[in-house]
Amino acid sequence: MDIRLMDLDSPLFSTLHRIMDLTEDAEKNLSAPTRTYVRDAKAMAATPADVKEYPNSYVFVVDMPGLKSGDIKVQVEEDNVLLISGERKREEEKEGARYLRMERRVGKFMRKFTLPDNANTDTVSAVCQDGVLTVTVNKLPPPEPKKPKTIEVKIG
Repeated sequence: MDIRLMDLDSPLFSTLHRIMDLTEDAEKNLSAPTRTYVRDAKAMAATPADVKEYPNSYVFVVDMPGLKSGDIKVQVEEDNVLLISGERKREEEKEGARYLRMERRVGKFMRKFTLPDNANTDTVSAVCQDGVLTVTVNKLPPPEPKKPKTIEVKIG
């Protein structure tokens, strides 16, 4: 009985191998989230916030222990999105000291909030005190009700 193994360098085998590689690449690109998306999702999940509504404003409260105001960025993007971001850096190790346990989170943080239509994005204020960031977005005054317009009726 003569059994021959297919030559691994044969055109048929190399074509099949290329098709399998292309299929794997296509699946990775379609189903896998991008690195940026994963990084941003982790940063958002690790940044809890409280949002309060007052009669004249919206207030966003975020814990920022150990951060200076220069480490925090507060922006309003074009599509009415409030973006709070920054980075918590690891302390420099001092000579002779070593960590026995590291539980405090380091790295980038971010939160995005879509602001309501009545948010006045021109009057956003941010204050960081005692490790708590408070961002206040004032509300726009309600539109004045339209008064009926009287049309003069002319003769002929």
